[in-house]
Amino acid sequence: MFLGACLPAQESAITVGPSGKSWSIQTRSAVYHLAVSGKGPVNVLYFGNRLQRMDKVKMQGQEVPVRGGNVFEMPMLEVVFADGVRDIELEYKDHEILSMDGYPVLKIVQRDKHYPLEVASYIRVLPEYDVIEKWVEAINTGSKDNIRVENMLSGSVFLPKDVYELTHYSGAWGHELVPHTTKLTQGIKTLQVKAFKSHGASSFMVRPEGETGMNDGRVWFGTLCYSGNWRVDFEKFFPGLVQIAGGINFWDQEINLRPGQTFATPKMLFGYTEQGANGATASMASYIREKTLPAPLREKIRPVLYNSWYATTFDINEDQQLALAKVAAELGVEMFVIDDGWFKGRKNANAGLGDWTVDKEKFPNGLSPMIEKINAMGLDFGIWIEPEMVNPDSDLYRAHPDWVFHFPNRELHRTKRPQCMLNLAREDVYQYLHKSIHDLLKNHNIKYVKWDANKTLSDPGFPSAPAGEQRAVRVRYVENLYRLVETLRSEFPDVWFENCSSGGGRLDLGMMARFDCTWPSDISDPVDRIFMHDSYLALFPANTMVSWVSEKDWHRRSLPLEYKFDVSMAGVLGIGCDIAKWSGGQRKIAREKIAQYKKIRNIVQQGDVSRLVSPHDENRNVLQYTDRTKRAALVFVYNLAEYPGNTVPDKQRSPLVRLCNLLPDATYRIKGVKGNFKGSYLMEIGMDFPVKGAYRSGIFEISMIELAAP
Repeated sequence: MFLGACLPAQESAITVGPSGKSWSIQTRSAVYHLAVSGKGPVNVLYFGNRLQRMDKVKMQGQEVPVRGGNVFEMPMLEVVFADGVRDIELEYKDHEILSMDGYPVLKIVQRDKHYPLEVASYIRVLPEYDVIEKWVEAINTGSKDNIRVENMLSGSVFLPKDVYELTHYSGAWGHELVPHTTKLTQGIKTLQVKAFKSHGASSFMVRPEGETGMNDGRVWFGTLCYSGNWRVDFEKFFPGLVQIAGGINFWDQEINLRPGQTFATPKMLFGYTEQGANGATASMASYIREKTLPAPLREKIRPVLYNSWYATTFDINEDQQLALAKVAAELGVEMFVIDDGWFKGRKNANAGLGDWTVDKEKFPNGLSPMIEKINAMGLDFGIWIEPEMVNPDSDLYRAHPDWVFHFPNRELHRTKRPQCMLNLAREDVYQYLHKSIHDLLKNHNIKYVKWDANKTLSDPGFPSAPAGEQRAVRVRYVENLYRLVETLRSEFPDVWFENCSSGGGRLDLGMMARFDCTWPSDISDPVDRIFMHDSYLALFPANTMVSWVSEKDWHRRSLPLEYKFDVSMAGVLGIGCDIAKWSGGQRKIAREKIAQYKKIRNIVQQGDVSRLVSPHDENRNVLQYTDRTKRAALVFVYNLAEYPGNTVPDKQRSPLVRLCNLLPDATYRIKGVKGNFKGSYLMEIGMDFPVKGAYRSGIFEISMIELAAP
């Protein structure tokens, strides 16, 4: 896995001790102390408050814990040498300080005392985001024998002795990113994915028990930058120490390192803040928005989308799509996206996947004449694809049944659709997919790709691969997936790419490093989305969160159209309704809401998000978006069910909402609220926003009108 070029550098964020064998790594809030022990390996001394001195702390564990010797820590590296030895003994070899994209990187090389194995651990420091990135390379320095890697994680940290609570976000289809908080007791808590889909995230926050402040208190946080099978482990040792380790889930996997070969893990992100959960959110969201998202479109404002799926499903044709596009243009939409159903043989979900050519029965003139007409309306054009899957009823499968994951003499597990997963670890599959998508984009004026992946991994056999490579198939699949997207992006740098995986099946930084935005869930009911948005925005920036206004009403609430728009305006606004059937009144509301969104979306997409009131705590949700200057902000208020006064005491709450992230001495005006307010008043006392009644909403624009003289 190529992680970018490193160049020699020296930065104050990394301080080398007098002996040359100790290091202090500092961010805005944290310090990470390491030192070589007398016996040879590199050890972790401390990770936490940046004022902690190195001479006041003791060894907590190894920087690269291994299987070998006395087994106390969770191993990051487990190998088997050619003679059957499974034990590793590392000793320090050397280090250097490099630079990657302007940030310092500490590279520490250790080697086995007897066998031809070198381990290079990397720590990249991004001080202003309060994060460090960690990854590891294993190198077979021998000339004859392979080294079998049975486990190789990306990074490990140790937390000081304390009683901790873990918050993580897991879920299932339609219930993405459900927050869970649990006390870490002696033993191991494991978060993991084994079938290429999580509908949750590897992201986590760990806090000392009792520290629950949203804007203050210690938080250790992190996530893994990987889209395949992953795991993150939290072990609480009896004395109180906690180890966190994460990386590729090597369950039913192995890598055979040939002589001279190197294997590098994906990055693991670790951070520390003393500004509470919102501090962790701000660090992660800013890091993703400013350093992780693909550079070509990273700073661009995401367009207002229309997607025709719910209006037409598989029954699509040119006249119908043009009629929808005409209405979309009148409403102020900027990107018109056709979904599933446009390609050869695609009459339903049972056929056609894999054959990425236009269905001439539905579009006898091809797509280009329709695209030209849509462009003439002032709209860009986008399209849905699902490259990683194939239907057995397709020309591709009939020609190459061996291209799917399968085991000889075993049943092939298809989905109810039915689908199979292409074995993207194969070079011929990679080349076919690259040519198919390249030709589609080259031959049509497509500016947006909705990339879906609906099947979970099953039957991960690769019988044509050499025996020693067959259990590496999942790792090679992800490597080729990344390679495919990166190649297409380099060929078509002005095309937006949206990550969809049966909803939020791949909510991770590996995908966010290659896709511009994400479809968090197939459930677009605004009540469900309010809960999902609260979790999503705790982990990821708003400009990656695509949210549609749809006609779905799972809870039979007959919600106002304004409410649906306000919910969807919390991220990248989209519409998924049959707008051709909308009344004049509905179209008027849509035009007004889209115009409002365009006015405020710079702050929504590029500002800092603070979750002021969680729907898990009250029967409402309140979000604040603040621009970087703190001169302007937005407050989104969503009411849920309304409880009659005094009937449910535990649901009663103060109407005042305390804001954050403003300038205390500045004076602000709130559109729709009488009077002017000091920033200190809004943050310390709060505001009763005038949103009354069940399932009602409001978006309040806050602007600074005066800054007190110093």
